[in-house]
Amino acid sequence: MYNRKLPLQRINKYDVELCVFCNRQSRNFTVRNLFRFASRLGDGVFWYTLMAALLVRYRIDALPAVLHMLAVALVGTVIYKLIKGKTLRPRPFNVYPAIVCVGKTLDQFSFPSGHTMHAAAFSIVAVAYFPALFWLVTPFALLVALSRPILGLHYPSDVLAGAALGAVIAVISLQI
Repeated sequence: MYNRKLPLQRINKYDVELCVFCNRQSRNFTVRNLFRFASRLGDGVFWYTLMAALLVRYRIDALPAVLHMLAVALVGTVIYKLIKGKTLRPRPFNVYPAIVCVGKTLDQFSFPSGHTMHAAAFSIVAVAYFPALFWLVTPFALLVALSRPILGLHYPSDVLAGAALGAVIAVISLQI
């Protein structure tokens, strides 16, 4: 008889192991502070500064991109809060003593990563309007995504789900 729980148990095992590995990297002072900084900028500071810079540089021509990014932020926040409210997955540092929280949480639940969701969505929308921004927003979005398990705030699966959710929201919004 096939046990459906076995594949999920294996995935969870690897998810936790990878989370512990990532979180161990935060024991290095430089790594910890780099990813704390990226996470703090990923709270919105980087994205809203980028939007303001686009408006200053391109004036009215940047308005469609900025409004699009704001709409994606709003839709993403609503969807992500609904999912978090349904899944109620505790943060890894609350479950596994080997994982230490070295960042600030915005709420108590882990799934999905809202920082990563917004980073993916904003990056895709920004690059759709301004392709030259690829070299700025992509590395930053990756830093934000990596910061989440390194700081002990999310499991890697939370980050992957957040990135996928952000990408889907952005791509659908670009089709509308």
